[in-house]
Amino acid sequence: KYTKFSISYYWINSLGQKTSIYHRSEHVNIPPGKENQSATSSYDQRIMPLENTYSTGTYYCAVEWNDIQIMGKGVFVLVRGTGYGESSYGWEVLVTLTVLLAVLSIIATALLLWKRKAMSCPQQVLCPRRNQINILRQKVETQPASASPPPPPPVYD
Repeated sequence: KYTKFSISYYWINSLGQKTSIYHRSEHVNIPPGKENQSATSSYDQRIMPLENTYSTGTYYCAVEWNDIQIMGKGVFVLVRGTGYGESSYGWEVLVTLTVLLAVLSIIATALLLWKRKAMSCPQQVLCPRRNQINILRQKVETQPASASPPPPPPVYD
């Protein structure tokens, strides 16, 4: 009674739809002296190739005798398009941090130089230009020694 049976392979996708993959009928001869004993047989089925990510789902095997059907527990298969690749952000973070520190360093140096230039000649006091200093020296040098030097210009000038 149980020597003739059929094996079915199918899968159920994420939407719950059942798709048949393979179906075959088997007939097993029982050797003399082995009647009325339990026996186990293995059957392998390869499903190749899994074409795309839509092949993701749970794959089942079912065996059917005359009036009995036994279904396996199923195997869940996750199909990825490109496979698993470890993401490494180490270099990106290092380069970004280095560039950021360089930009901040350049800005800080520029601000320090600008501040130093602004501090060397306060706005309340007018600083003479280099040409004005040279003109004053020439006037002092060309005046006779007996003449008294002119008084320095007032600070507010």
